[in-house]
Amino acid sequence: MTNPVLLLGGSGVVGSRVARTLRRLQPDLPIVIAARNAEKAAAVAAQIGGPTTVASVDLSREDLGLEPGASFSAVVTLLKDPWLNSLKYAQARQTPYVSFASFAFEIGPELAHYVQRPHSAPIAVLGHVFGGVGTLAALHFARGEIFKRVESIALAGMVDADDQGGPASQADFVRLTEECPSALIRRDGLWRWVAGQDAVREVVDVTGVTRQGQALPLLDVVSLAAALDVRSLRVDFAGRDKVNGQGASTELIVEIAGEGSDGEPVQARYELVDGDVYANLSAHGAALATERLLGLAGGPAPGPGLYHPESLLEPEYVLRRLQELGVRVRRV
Repeated sequence: MTNPVLLLGGSGVVGSRVARTLRRLQPDLPIVIAARNAEKAAAVAAQIGGPTTVASVDLSREDLGLEPGASFSAVVTLLKDPWLNSLKYAQARQTPYVSFASFAFEIGPELAHYVQRPHSAPIAVLGHVFGGVGTLAALHFARGEIFKRVESIALAGMVDADDQGGPASQADFVRLTEECPSALIRRDGLWRWVAGQDAVREVVDVTGVTRQGQALPLLDVVSLAAALDVRSLRVDFAGRDKVNGQGASTELIVEIAGEGSDGEPVQARYELVDGDVYANLSAHGAALATERLLGLAGGPAPGPGLYHPESLLEPEYVLRRLQELGVRVRRV
């Protein structure tokens, strides 16, 4: 492969980790760290190593401020692009595109661009918890031998209370909690936008301590509902006090209830734990999706279309790769 992957926002907290994971997965893959701050991008490129270069970008321009002859194998947008020029840039060049920061309440403009040019490029929408990791983990566990039928799935992200991420992540959180104060859930087969106490849920962390979780309008609920026809779904985030002397930690908790193979009710809980800030687990999801779009793992590169993580990646493969990347997985 001669054309590099363009990481827009590649110098940020998430973006630098996406670059690091991609370099670990694909040591020879050319990568361009694109950001407004060229000095910061250069520092990330030096840290990543391999065939990694930098570029200055301006998302307000239709050409992104890039050289006219620039050519890329994929455009990965790791921050909110309010103009959607990155998507239009990729479509015009028939280049695979990853949208990482559009949530359930704001994907309409991206869908409209896809509808207008459905045959231009593959577009992956990853406005899911931890870059699609939550949906893929839930699918892996729900399709195992334990369940004959799944009736409810509850996902919860547990992060350190002081884990605020970088500027892009903080802006995402503001949009999630202030611009759209309601969260999309599914309850008893009905779609609902909920707020207030309906959006609050108690979540038990991996140490057994009960925390207060807040539902968020992430795309996991629509992905899992379509894939499994689950009647009740929600995604929550909760903060946890950091234990003195311990480093950062991020938890993904998957709770599934349904009918077992013997016809009796069954519940199961699974925990994925990563020893880094929450941006790291999200970066793994984005990197694995990018690798798949390029046809570097899991089969030939997908053709033009609109994709969620579950239509790109095999859950079993993702769980295996996550564990190779240091994520601990266990059933409780």
